[in-house]
Amino acid sequence: MTMSIGRVGRHLLGLTVAGLTLATGGAAFAELGQPEPWQWHLQDSGSPVMDNIISFHNLLLVIITAITLFVLALLVVVVVKFNAKANPVPSRTTHNTLIEVAWTLIPVLILVGISVPSFRLLFLELDVPKADLTIKATGKQWYWSYAYPDNGKFEFDSLMAQDKQPRLLGVDNEMVVPVNKVVRVQTTGADVIHAFALPAFGVKIDAIPGRLNETWFKATKTGMFYGQCSELCGKDHAFMPIAIRVVNDQEFASWVETAKKKYASGGTSTYASTAGPTQ
Repeated sequence: MTMSIGRVGRHLLGLTVAGLTLATGGAAFAELGQPEPWQWHLQDSGSPVMDNIISFHNLLLVIITAITLFVLALLVVVVVKFNAKANPVPSRTTHNTLIEVAWTLIPVLILVGISVPSFRLLFLELDVPKADLTIKATGKQWYWSYAYPDNGKFEFDSLMAQDKQPRLLGVDNEMVVPVNKVVRVQTTGADVIHAFALPAFGVKIDAIPGRLNETWFKATKTGMFYGQCSELCGKDHAFMPIAIRVVNDQEFASWVETAKKKYASGGTSTYASTAGPTQ
């Protein structure tokens, strides 16, 4: 009996330690702009656009929860009050002008109320402000190429690195941007349709061959932020991550000088050397 209690105690202690490890590990995950274990909410915001997306999401959650509870209450009332036992003689009422006006007008007002912040968010995402930096992201099977036309016109490839963490998100060459600066991202595809998506920045835009799409973000935190191609683009679609390193102005200027030399001398990677698993 004593041994059994001891085993149970050790088991509970192990679960407690595992839970604390998972909690602290999840917090570390969230700080780096990537998914966290058992995540049920949106990623923590790293840009003003994502701040607005989270606010709009929370507003919609309140509205749809209230509607769901109201409809549930109506169903309960109908089941309890208007069943065959409680009302052996059914009502013959066919029309009620007040109710019909109410169930038409109230949903319209709710939708109009939702549309105002919705359009405001769309305009915020689509109206690209004056950019401090422009980066061209070209989707290829199955990696990204980044060009910096404002900083020496160098270009490099960014491929998934199998020896880097986090798994399936680490790359050999990250996109590097300065903090608190408006970054305009121009996307296109070199072969098929890809999609450039960064959840923490509220960015998701297609990269289409023969077309140049634009989006923007303004990173408000330094650190690493991760995304992935979000358009099914072939057999290695799952191995096409996006990694953005946000640094301060001084570090960015230093990186640009190093990048000019590194990528001007053939420093870009080749797909065969670090590409993800093939099927």
